[in-house]
Amino acid sequence: MRIILDAGHGPETAGKRTPDGKMKEFEFNSAVTRLVKKELDNTGIVVIFSHSDDVDVPLRERTSLANKLKVQAFISIHANAYGSNWNEVNGIETYTYLKPSADSILLAKHIQESLCISVERKNRGIKQKDLAVVRDTIMPAVLVECGFMTNKEEARLLQSEEYRLKCAQGIATGIKIWVKNKN
Repeated sequence: MRIILDAGHGPETAGKRTPDGKMKEFEFNSAVTRLVKKELDNTGIVVIFSHSDDVDVPLRERTSLANKLKVQAFISIHANAYGSNWNEVNGIETYTYLKPSADSILLAKHIQESLCISVERKNRGIKQKDLAVVRDTIMPAVLVECGFMTNKEEARLLQSEEYRLKCAQGIATGIKIWVKNKN
């Protein structure tokens, strides 16, 4: 079993940060992808990264890599935002494409449930949206939003090592359940 973990956006993506500028979204995304990989080591699941810690990798390159390698799943990890100022919107969301495959729905369900249990945050549900990483991939694909950078409490959590580890554990558990149910 081979999967791609994608740290959404890139180190230079403008505007993707907390309102106070203390955290770029990519800092969270890349840290959590590394932790998920660590959680999946020794499970028989091979993890490939579609991003770089040094440069922004275009979305087309990320999805093309996944399709070329014919991986079994594509998981893009993000921190959410509502507007660009502090507000009360909070919680966890997982996205699939507008017309998701049954496998994408199951992958989203397992990740969403496991992540919400792990981090004990509001479950905002599984949603469909026309996002490049879930639209342009030929395998089950999801985009996971691990909390809102525009919510002061969640911004604080997103910057903590403990919360990042809980996110990684929840996402990895969801992936493992999905893989187990496929076999």
